[in-house]
Amino acid sequence: MKNVMIGLIDATTSFGDLKELTMMRSLAAVPFGGRYRLIDFALSNMVNSGIESVAVFPKYHYRSLMDHLGSGKDWDLNRKRDGLFFFPPPFNSHNDHLASVLHYFKYHKDYFYKSSQEYAAIVKSNTICNIDFKEVFRQHVDAGVDITEVCKNGESLEMYILKKSLLLEFINLQSENSHFTISDIVENFPKKLTYQSYEYDGYAATINSITDYYKHSLELLEPEIMMHLFSPERPIFTKVKDEPPTRYCKDACVKNAMIANGCIIEGHVENSILFRGVKVGKGAVVKNSIIMQKSNIGDGAVLDTVIIDKDVMIESGVKLIGNKEAPIVIPKGRIQGALMNS
Repeated sequence: MKNVMIGLIDATTSFGDLKELTMMRSLAAVPFGGRYRLIDFALSNMVNSGIESVAVFPKYHYRSLMDHLGSGKDWDLNRKRDGLFFFPPPFNSHNDHLASVLHYFKYHKDYFYKSSQEYAAIVKSNTICNIDFKEVFRQHVDAGVDITEVCKNGESLEMYILKKSLLLEFINLQSENSHFTISDIVENFPKKLTYQSYEYDGYAATINSITDYYKHSLELLEPEIMMHLFSPERPIFTKVKDEPPTRYCKDACVKNAMIANGCIIEGHVENSILFRGVKVGKGAVVKNSIIMQKSNIGDGAVLDTVIIDKDVMIESGVKLIGNKEAPIVIPKGRIQGALMNS
């Protein structure tokens, strides 16, 4: 199956329910699992499946996404032929916020015409799974259908495999004022299309809200999910950053936690995920929380059911207690404590 498909990553999705984490970045670039971004899963699945040409279609706030992906080197996509393509959106449509990803495909049709691959795999950037597209492709070809849609427990994961020529027909149906999704087109296409569902039996999660993000992040602390999602046979790649090992100080206490490198732990961390370079001060307690890169938890602070974005300062003695249905979210770069309230 090697190199018979192009990979198309729809990074146009945005949700108001994730605004605290997407004020300065696209959904695709939201940090996840201690050292990854959401897009790493879609990108790694494609690379592990032998797809050598991958195009990313963003919409808003994509500077951090560009910085993360770079040349595609960390996914072995910095190639002389094929490789990683990044297609910024056009800015000439007054209805741009309504546009589906097919609308964006239309502005970059040259990519489809110039690529040599016969098939296309389309995925969302906010779906967490470790799927082998080779198996999906085999079933697609064996069934002889026009479109294969990947589902989990009967619910669509919005992953599709189809011939590139058919996708171009879909793209050419897009007028300036029509913003159809693939599902819309399948239902209203001028000729009858054959269709099948591929039932994926592994772990899969779609991040559509803060509650989703919190729930599925902490699910990584379950060994069975962790082992399936981060399989040695099908690794999830990300941008490499060199950091020293985490330092656990004399009074540190850590239970059931995922802690990335470069951290300094002086307090208590339990049932939580800490990204690179986080500092937990003396006597501080962090439970059921997600602390992103280079945030600093001051001495004696207490955090429970909290999501802390990057570069946040939690001052000494601050107490923040959320709940699973509505975790407290502190946006990137904020100071929480006496200085903020003065």
